[in-house]
Amino acid sequence: MTGPVPITVLGAGAFGTALAIQLARRGAPAFLWGRGATAMATMQESRENPRYLRGCAFPARLTATADLAEAVRHSGDLLIATPSPALRESCERLKPLLREGQGIACACKGLEPGSGRLAHEVIADVLGTAYPVAIISGPTFARELGLGLPTAVTVASTDADFAVRLAAAFHGDGFRAYTSSDVIGVEIGGAAKNVLAIAVGIADGLGLGANTRAAMITRGLNEIRRLGAALGAQTETLMGLAGLGDLVLTCTDNQSRNRRYGLLLGEGSTPGQAQSAIEGVVEGVRAAPEVLRLARRYQVELPLLEMAGAVISGAVTPAEALQRLADRPLRAEAG
Repeated sequence: MTGPVPITVLGAGAFGTALAIQLARRGAPAFLWGRGATAMATMQESRENPRYLRGCAFPARLTATADLAEAVRHSGDLLIATPSPALRESCERLKPLLREGQGIACACKGLEPGSGRLAHEVIADVLGTAYPVAIISGPTFARELGLGLPTAVTVASTDADFAVRLAAAFHGDGFRAYTSSDVIGVEIGGAAKNVLAIAVGIADGLGLGANTRAAMITRGLNEIRRLGAALGAQTETLMGLAGLGDLVLTCTDNQSRNRRYGLLLGEGSTPGQAQSAIEGVVEGVRAAPEVLRLARRYQVELPLLEMAGAVISGAVTPAEALQRLADRPLRAEAG
């Protein structure tokens, strides 16, 4: 094979589509794989994703397909960008198709439902350790990325060569990709921030103001850092793009489904009503019980995230959660 080696993106939602657009925009051929043959054929013909990313044109080198075997056969590295609950199934689909030397990247921001496993752990469980693995995360709204607006992410891998190779495939045209070896930090930042964004949305839906929003983001970041430290993450990672950067983005802009979901809860909707009102996956809803599962396992106190989880599950109302937080005893900020 001569010239740039294609990359296949699994997952034709908004984020997967935007990532595939960026890869093709940088000049490398890219495949975007999705399940539905009719939907993928429509994308290939119309040169956009009309359901999730209308108005973001496909570059000439991007091919939409429902034939995963063909896409993998003609590709080098592979990037999974499905919702996090579908990660294991995606790996199972890839397993019989993989070749030696292919790398597996993952842009799923969440934890495995029922186990709380991080993405790299799920990948290793299904595919073993023969393939290099990388995690891509950072403050990214799919539409802005799809339109080519400036964006920055972190590409984390314990295989430095793979991290650089993958970052280079994305980097340029206003897109900056930074490398890291802290896979755990990048993953836990991407998962926990979705839960906190729901909490901040709830506070804004209750009309608690900008002071409360700033305090919740700051204290929430402290909770994420404590959980990350227990898991072995580096503090610097959680103060960077995949931690603080993604947290601020998701908590403060209504492009975030997690924030909008929280707003609806704060305004009086039930969890079911809020979910029905939002098109697409609200990752924080699925991540909340798993983040709290990890917190219990590692004995880490996460009051904001715990109250968010209680509201999401319907165990308490937003007003009750607020009161419980307000009644917490005095403590040092550094605690």
